Amino acid sequence: MEIQESVLLRRVGRMDPVSVPEFEALGGFSGIRKALSMEKEEILEEISRSNLKGRGGAGYPAGRKWKSLYRIEGDTKYIVCNADEGEPGTFKDRVLLEETPLSVIEGMLIAGYVFGSKQGYIYIRGEYRRIQKIFETALQNAEDAGYLGKDILGVPGFDYSITVVSGGGAYVCGENSAMLNSIEGKTGRPRIKPPHLAEVGLYGKPTLVNNVETLCCVPIILEEGSQKFLSYGTTESGGTKLVSISGHVKNRGVFEVGLGISLRQLIMDEKYGGGTSTGRKPGFFHMGGQSGPIGFPEQLDTPYTYETLAPKGLAVGSGAIVVLDDSVCIVEYIQKVFEFFVHESCGKCTPCRLGTTRILELLTDFVEGRAKDGDVERLEYMARQVSQLSACGLGQSVNVALMSALRHRRGDFEAHINGGACPAGACACHENGRNKACLTI
Repeated sequence: MEIQESVLLRRVGRMDPVSVPEFEALGGFSGIRKALSMEKEEILEEISRSNLKGRGGAGYPAGRKWKSLYRIEGDTKYIVCNADEGEPGTFKDRVLLEETPLSVIEGMLIAGYVFGSKQGYIYIRGEYRRIQKIFETALQNAEDAGYLGKDILGVPGFDYSITVVSGGGAYVCGENSAMLNSIEGKTGRPRIKPPHLAEVGLYGKPTLVNNVETLCCVPIILEEGSQKFLSYGTTESGGTKLVSISGHVKNRGVFEVGLGISLRQLIMDEKYGGGTSTGRKPGFFHMGGQSGPIGFPEQLDTPYTYETLAPKGLAVGSGAIVVLDDSVCIVEYIQKVFEFFVHESCGKCTPCRLGTTRILELLTDFVEGRAKDGDVERLEYMARQVSQLSACGLGQSVNVALMSALRHRRGDFEAHINGGACPAGACACHENGRNKACLTI
């Protein structure tokens, strides 16, 4: 659905991002003040009633995650904000970190209060050096104003601080357990689960890990109430969503929309993506980052919610939508996706380390005209094996884009067999040579 005014981005462009007085003048820190007037169980119930889904990719209900950690006993609990935004085509967290960092701090502060945590960490992508400095300044200003440190807002024993950790530069560190290993100074490789992070997380202690956007939603829920938050979206998926739209579209950028808006509106409406920048028809669109599914024009009327996308084989994921027009070969595009996965595999488990390499080699055969009978089935088999046998979420999801492409455009793969011509006329195997559009989006 369309929203009448910004919610998460309502302060963007209206204030100095790191100024506490200006933030307060626009309603900032009213969420933590409201939290201090409530019982902790009330806060948990309000978040649950909002139907806030995790905005980092998995879409797990935030209220359920918070309640799970709350029930676990322990004197020491940690709050970690995952700001390692490494998905290609995803840049919505960057906007929040750069333009409204105090909202992120407020969300982490509320979490710290609920769980009695003394220490929070925010793991910011290593390439976001300038943003790390902005966030450090915002933290210092918040501490100077009494929102961090000892006896926060005059509440005895409410002590809380936040430390910025620079990301290690690896895509896999976006996986929550790998990120915690990186914070601890270890190699950023995913852990075997169970135990889950709510039980054994950072430094072996119960830990809450939430995405930047998820934490920014929490103060709004407490400030405006869960029912108001629900009204921005649908009854199943509450709130608004930040969507990063890029590729062959007229309007590239981050757009805040109410959950429930159609994919057609998101991609084609002049208010959002604006349709293709090339004047050609949309060919396909990649949703939710590299590990997300591929969508096609016949799916454009699907509402953009967690519940309605899943039955169609689509997903919100990281909130990215990369649009490609019909001049782009989907086989060559998937080849580029696997080049990324081969480069970013941590190498811990054999199925992911070798499986992605073998799939890339076979996809290259398709693109360069060497594919033969049986190679499509071979692709499917290897993709399933990698997904089923890999140790972490990265390896388990590398096949999502490939499998969705095979499900909807199998004929495009088959057309490349035995030296056949690329339907898009884009691959090296086609007599017209390579169409550079695929490589320059």
